[in-house]
Amino acid sequence: MKTLDVLVIGGGVNGAGIARDLAGRGLTVMLCEKDDLASATSSASTKLIHGGLRYLEYKKFKLVREALIEREVLLRSAPHIIWPVNFVLPHHKNLRPWWMIRLGLFLYDHLDLGARKILPASKGISFAGTKYGQPLKPSFKHGFSYSDCWVDDARLVVLNALDAYEKGAQVLTRTECVKIDRHPEEPGWVATLHDHITDSNTRVHVQLVVNASGPWVNKVLGLAANGLEKYKVRWVKGSHIIVPRLYQGDQAYILQQPDNRVIFVIPYEKKYSLIGTTEIDYHGDLEEVRISMEEVDYLCDAVNGYFRHHIKPEDVEWTYSGVRPLHEEPDVTEAAAATREYLLDVEEHQGGKILSVYGGKITTFRRLSEHAGEKVVELLGRGKGSWTRNAALPGGEGSAANFETFCKTLRREYNWLPEALAYRYARAYGSRSREFLRGFKRLSDLGENLGDNIYETEITYLINVEWALTLEDILWRRSKLGLHVSEETQKNIKRVLKKVLTKKEG
Repeated sequence: MKTLDVLVIGGGVNGAGIARDLAGRGLTVMLCEKDDLASATSSASTKLIHGGLRYLEYKKFKLVREALIEREVLLRSAPHIIWPVNFVLPHHKNLRPWWMIRLGLFLYDHLDLGARKILPASKGISFAGTKYGQPLKPSFKHGFSYSDCWVDDARLVVLNALDAYEKGAQVLTRTECVKIDRHPEEPGWVATLHDHITDSNTRVHVQLVVNASGPWVNKVLGLAANGLEKYKVRWVKGSHIIVPRLYQGDQAYILQQPDNRVIFVIPYEKKYSLIGTTEIDYHGDLEEVRISMEEVDYLCDAVNGYFRHHIKPEDVEWTYSGVRPLHEEPDVTEAAAATREYLLDVEEHQGGKILSVYGGKITTFRRLSEHAGEKVVELLGRGKGSWTRNAALPGGEGSAANFETFCKTLRREYNWLPEALAYRYARAYGSRSREFLRGFKRLSDLGENLGDNIYETEITYLINVEWALTLEDILWRRSKLGLHVSEETQKNIKRVLKKVLTKKEG
């Protein structure tokens, strides 16, 4: 039976981030995820690295400050999958007064205590004759602009897992922890892991378990013993819709709503607009999380209150929904007001320790992971210090730190690549795109053209390096190619997937 320092349960952004942090501290780490990486909450976000402007209304100053500081830390770590976005906030005369929004944005600019170096400050704007006002109804004449960041959330998870792996961690997808027992003779736990691909079990001896299983956090605690669940988890469903692009320009919009919520409208995958999110308490099956027609109508109505071009449910081309596992506060009734702050809790049972993660948001995952790493080092009595603050994620190293310059360099190095394909590789893989392009001198070196500018080499890379095992892994988590490629291309990708997996198994 293998012996390790830490088993991290959960392959979302917190689990992958913690595994990366711990591996970089020199500890022996295993990460297990019952499905694919980022297969639940972490691929169903609004895809923003942001302070959370609206949380200021709930006086969550500590949360907003930490998130604002993290924006540029993350932007510097992975500029290929994280980039600045200019947000436009139209002033609605019947909702929050002008002075209140201006004060909120002033706080948003300064709460980070000078950490903002790259993103510009907020400002008031007049819409007349501008690209910002063009998509809006004529009644909206003034507003504000401010900056936050966009992130490819699923790829953020994969890159953290990849960095953990390259620093020595074992990463097991489609592998579920089904039992946690105290070791009969030595300190620590014996965890039973079920491989859903081979339908087989293995057991590992670990000194400590980190429970980063998101909505399943209390279920995992129950694997060790009944009654360990000290905190309640509030499940809040967030749903998004994707529609054909509503306007030209790279600006995003944040739309105030009569129920005091805000809705984002964000340029998405060049041809689309992403609209979200709803926030509804959820009590259903975590394996069957879907948008409701009421949510679709709510998001359409939110947009139609501001934009000249109205949308209908029939315009929706894709939807996605996820459940945020928030730390429940007994006195908070509205789902929108539930805290996004995280809580790290250590439970001890018969001498064994489990560190559980409650709550959090994607923007603060690195800081959460760092705090978890500090706790683990304290609990184990060994391990190096914090290190991730100034460390690049895979693909963000070296010349890729300046994305625009890197794009131009990649185009020069591989001038036979079609421009759109070179850009997509740079955006998705950053400097790691050179790994599967190295030595190639012509387009045919990329292997079979599977259609829609998808080549065999990329699919092989995703399987061999990034743990892709299904068509959905490739089309919807490692990429959003599912929005762009034909059914014929999808069939070809599936054929190559089967071929490569068969070869690996052989």
